Amino acid sequence: MKCLEIRVNGLPAPQGSKRHVGGGVMVESSKKVKPWRTAVAAATEKVDFPELPYVRVSVWFFMPRPKSHFRTGRFSHLLKAGAPLYPGKYPDLDKLCRSTLDALRMGGAYRDDAQVVKLHAWKLFVDQDEEPGALIRISDAEL
Repeated sequence: MKCLEIRVNGLPAPQGSKRHVGGGVMVESSKKVKPWRTAVAAATEKVDFPELPYVRVSVWFFMPRPKSHFRTGRFSHLLKAGAPLYPGKYPDLDKLCRSTLDALRMGGAYRDDAQVVKLHAWKLFVDQDEEPGALIRISDAEL
């Protein structure tokens, strides 16, 4: 199998804790998770995935830069000298992976999350004129 690639636009959201609301019902603590999982699943459903026993997933999460990273006035398109290179704050990379891997399963990339035996993930900033989201590559883990 060759490497299949999916681009998902939207704000990547972490799958955090669930809270109990009574009657045995658990609810996601973040309201951003459902739209993110829906977007990933919808993009996944457009691709025909073969049955694989083991899967490798590589994902690049593209996060928006806060406005505070940019200069002001006529130089507002330039980054400040002290702007960080990577988004080393919330959301956690592992929780972004959790929500995304669940959504890939929902979209039919594989039957079970346990089939993912290799996972490579990055969290990067997008440029000011780019849309946040994720680039996801899925392939046979034996490649």
